[in-house]
Amino acid sequence: MAPKPSSGKERLINEEEEVLQAVVLADSFNKRFKPLTTQKPRCLLPVCNAPLLDWTFESLALAGVQEIFVICRSHAELVKAAIKNSKWSKPSTGLKIVPIVTAKQTFSPGDAMRDIYTHGIITSDFVLVTGDLVSNVRIDEVIRAHKERRKHNKDAIMTMVVKESGARHRTRSRGDASVYVLDPETSECLHYEAVTGYPPKAHASIPREILDEHPEVEVRNDLIDCSIDVCSVEVPSLFQDNFDYGDIRRDFVHGVLTSDLLMKNIYCYIEKDGYAARVKDTRSYDSISKDILSRWTFPLVPDDNHPGGHSYEHLRGNKYIAKDNTVVLSRECQLGNNIMIGSNSQILGNAHILSSVLGQNCVIGPGTTIRNSYLFDGAVVGANCVINYSIVGAGAKILDGSHVENGCLITDGVVIGPQARLGPYQRLSTKRQHKPPSGDDSDNEDSDEDSEWDEVEANQPSDLLIKLGAESNALVWPADTVDEDEEVDELENPINQRLMRIGRLPFLELPQQSILHFPGGDDVSDLELSDLGSVTDSESESEFSSSENDDHLEINAASSTTSLPLSSTTNLVDKADSAAISEFHHEAIQSLERAFSEGHSVDNASVELKTLRMASNVPLRLVREAVIGFIVDRIKVVPGGGPEQRKEIATMVGRWGGLVDRIGGVDAVETVEILQSHCASSERLPLFGQILAAFYQDDIVEEDDIREWYSQRASRGDDVDAGLKENFKKCWTVGAHMIKQFDEQESEESDGDEDEEDEED
Repeated sequence: MAPKPSSGKERLINEEEEVLQAVVLADSFNKRFKPLTTQKPRCLLPVCNAPLLDWTFESLALAGVQEIFVICRSHAELVKAAIKNSKWSKPSTGLKIVPIVTAKQTFSPGDAMRDIYTHGIITSDFVLVTGDLVSNVRIDEVIRAHKERRKHNKDAIMTMVVKESGARHRTRSRGDASVYVLDPETSECLHYEAVTGYPPKAHASIPREILDEHPEVEVRNDLIDCSIDVCSVEVPSLFQDNFDYGDIRRDFVHGVLTSDLLMKNIYCYIEKDGYAARVKDTRSYDSISKDILSRWTFPLVPDDNHPGGHSYEHLRGNKYIAKDNTVVLSRECQLGNNIMIGSNSQILGNAHILSSVLGQNCVIGPGTTIRNSYLFDGAVVGANCVINYSIVGAGAKILDGSHVENGCLITDGVVIGPQARLGPYQRLSTKRQHKPPSGDDSDNEDSDEDSEWDEVEANQPSDLLIKLGAESNALVWPADTVDEDEEVDELENPINQRLMRIGRLPFLELPQQSILHFPGGDDVSDLELSDLGSVTDSESESEFSSSENDDHLEINAASSTTSLPLSSTTNLVDKADSAAISEFHHEAIQSLERAFSEGHSVDNASVELKTLRMASNVPLRLVREAVIGFIVDRIKVVPGGGPEQRKEIATMVGRWGGLVDRIGGVDAVETVEILQSHCASSERLPLFGQILAAFYQDDIVEEDDIREWYSQRASRGDDVDAGLKENFKKCWTVGAHMIKQFDEQESEESDGDEDEEDEED
């Protein structure tokens, strides 16, 4: 009998076999965001005004995933409700999302994988991610490479996505890194080793047999783990067979690669172009938020593809203002670069908002400064407050005159003030409104969380409560500690966790045993830390370069007695730029002072400045002004001048002069302009000629550059204030003297050449 032709039903079956499945582990299985996660899971915390889980869904949808299983235990009802009420529940999205509540005994990613095996939901190769992922990586390319490899090697069970990056990438964790040993030809992962910042790890142990079997290997500690894995269908069963597998990397990957029985292979896919990072701690929360605002995650950007469905207008300097004309901006307020303001929010008086995200319905009082902080929906901040590098929950109230210092976490509904004073890294929550029934721990991050909360309530420090203000309703959570006799996971060690907290950690040149400093609050100078890797010249140039955005856009502010009229947005943009410039200059000087006092290399100092410029989105000239001003001001003035003064200048320029060009965009004429302007407006005026000569001797500027500067009208000081005109003229006269010397030297060389010709004749 002839075979029947292919039917429509069979074609549907084939199509179903091509459905791309993804598994999202929604639980965090740690307490790094505590107490923010006592009432909601980390995956529902807002990142740039959209729940983190929505960013993960958007990343998977962008990659062509069609079916998603969300595995959750803690706050499972909240997760299910969020999915049901989001745009992802609509058929038009093309996604099928199935929340699966795991057993109460699910306390690790390994337990979740065993639960996946029990449910029997995986039918083919699948994508495994965490619920805190922000990515624009083309996962379909990873899947294609994985399936092609599987055709020739059925033991290739997993492909891990990693991204090339040096130690100074801001999404690279200081407390949680990895060493990968790879086959350079096949990208097979031959060995994996986790590295914590503390306790320090100076060496990686590579099994001798790997070196015996592979004549060439790559040892990489410059790879960021994107936590995107393409897995074969048998991966959950391997977890089921090995109950010791708790963590996917440190237990499963390490266990598979070191097993003499499993004989399975794991590969790496090294992503070079896309963006992928996990919000695994509060520091990465800050870094990823800034990357989104800086548009590194394109096409996942707030003004085009915002996962929360909000509409934002993208303004110069990466400012994002809600498009619905409900934002009220005072005439006197100042908005810096890299900010987001949600709908129905109000910025009153002369408030300053710098590198921060404000949710919907936020109110910022007059005279208040919000810097590098994140305020969730409905947060209210009174007059004359200061909030630095902190996260403030939904509906929280910071009353007049309060100060919230570096690294604080404030949960939903907390009230502090007036005149509250929060020290660095303090954590506040409200008292519990409803205690769960005895024995019911289904809505808690861990089974012992209830007892921990009881202990916090019973041991409130009276001295700190006084500082929270008369109207405060807050509980103070103590700093995490560990007993000497207590066994604790190295990664979750409270000391190691200090490296993962929100707050500015400068990029330093780090030897294998080194010291880090947290400005403002936490100083970890007591720690010797692991080597955080190195950075190459090519990485320095490419990773931190950013193009200038010259487009002038206007803010559509709501019209009212306190808001800015639509016809006067230029004034606000100018003030915003002024605030951003002031903030950049302050941080640039701090960066240079650290480099100077701690003896960094010019390359490492330039990398930090490039990073700062990228985050602040300021013109390159401002960076050059900061560098030249710093070098000039640090030159010791020798009474009487003479050779000793020239020696001081030569030493300083020889050590730091190269930084002028290492920051990018070499422009020697501009360098002379800036040097003239700085000397003319400072007590270093008498040193202008000697410094310019030192720049010339060190090849920072050339003769033609000095001549071109001298020929410009601006160099004579015609356009400057009367008080500085004479000083500019003095610098110009010094330039004239140098050019005269150049001419005399050329004349002498010309005469010498003529004399030689006469002698030959």
